[in-house]
Amino acid sequence: MKIILKEDIHGLGYKDDVVEVKDGYGRNYLIPQCKAVIANAAALKQLAENQRQRAHKLAQIKAEAEAAAAALADVTLTIGAKAAANGTIFGSVNNIQIAEALEKLGHNVDRKLISLKETVKELGKYTAKVNLHKEITVEIPFEVVAE
Repeated sequence: MKIILKEDIHGLGYKDDVVEVKDGYGRNYLIPQCKAVIANAAALKQLAENQRQRAHKLAQIKAEAEAAAAALADVTLTIGAKAAANGTIFGSVNNIQIAEALEKLGHNVDRKLISLKETVKELGKYTAKVNLHKEITVEIPFEVVAE
């Protein structure tokens, strides 16, 4: 089934993308949750008109994302966590703590845009990926140290 996404869905696509999904996923989840609509001729025509009207807005949003990426390019974070003697931390470091650390440095990044490649449960150096735009991602190195 072909659908048009109404919002960004991680692993599937971005807003206004036309994607192919299984019938059950589309009809039982995406459409009832108002995350997508069926891609029929009328919906595709409306999508084309909306994209034409939003072209300059999208260029401005992309320019803002590029500026934010340039500001985040040389950022290195240090996150403190309670740790045991063998180097394992109590709990884990997640995207919320990274977003808070970025906010302390003056960079306002939504925590939903931050993703970690692996679960951080030990002291050491890691990288977090920030998806500022569908074409712009920034990798931020951070180090987890004992408090």
